[in-house]
Amino acid sequence: MTRVLAGAAVVAMLLVSGCARVGPAAGNAAGATTSVASTVAPTTTTPSPAAIAGAPATSGSPSATPAAPSESATPTPSPSESSAPALVAGPAIYRTGSTGDAVRDVQARLAQLSWYSGAITGKYDAQTVTAVQGFQAKRGFPVTGEVDQRTLDKLVAMTRTPTANEKNNVIAPVTATGTIDAKCLSGRVLCIDKSTRKLRWMVDGQVAKVFDVRFGSELTPTREGSFTVYWKSRDHVSTIYNTAMPFAMFFSGGQAVHYSADFAARGYNGSSHGCVNVRDYNGIAWLFDQVAVGTSVVVYRS
Repeated sequence: MTRVLAGAAVVAMLLVSGCARVGPAAGNAAGATTSVASTVAPTTTTPSPAAIAGAPATSGSPSATPAAPSESATPTPSPSESSAPALVAGPAIYRTGSTGDAVRDVQARLAQLSWYSGAITGKYDAQTVTAVQGFQAKRGFPVTGEVDQRTLDKLVAMTRTPTANEKNNVIAPVTATGTIDAKCLSGRVLCIDKSTRKLRWMVDGQVAKVFDVRFGSELTPTREGSFTVYWKSRDHVSTIYNTAMPFAMFFSGGQAVHYSADFAARGYNGSSHGCVNVRDYNGIAWLFDQVAVGTSVVVYRS
């Protein structure tokens, strides 16, 4: 009975994991700041034999042309909300026809939340209108497609200040700045900094190689904390999204470090389903051979 209940808990955890599950073990999260497993309530339902055995169910990066933004549709108001007066849109600060650096800033911030994709143009066009509408609907704001003060304040609160490179579609060279977490300074570690969007391959406290990386969206965030690689799959294919996940190194449930063709094609104008995407194919092919099962993984913000 203990093994059955443990199997059910693992299956339940993987059903909510961002990049889904695949292998012989669910991975560990010692000291993780986000623990999916801890939120799963025990169940008395007996899982199927396939579930107990850990039947594959995996996911990877979204396709190059995702069907919808990574955030969900308009939330359903609660009974108390439905009785409240409807919000009224404020005067438009930016709207169709607006141009300039401020519009670039809005587009770049929307891109951080995966509402806007494509080049940052500084022109408030139809694509920008659609992105703003989606963002407003998600928040329960009047859906106008125009940026009023309420929309702007919320957008700024949820994002960081875009860099000049982001606003001008410049892909910066792969360098790593920011503080290295102390847990990365001993042994062989995949040291992943969400603030700088870099993965450092650390060997005995020294940076051996640096990679650009991309993370999950607002709804499917990449978990932070200390983990270990529990399974490797060189030619992995997601059974949920039917997308390739080459050189997958799973470290937390269904979340893995892996190559992403979508990241290579679109850069940061998109996001994963929780995995750590790498866009350097040759680089991660090399890294895959350096990493062993049991290698430490540290995901943090500098």
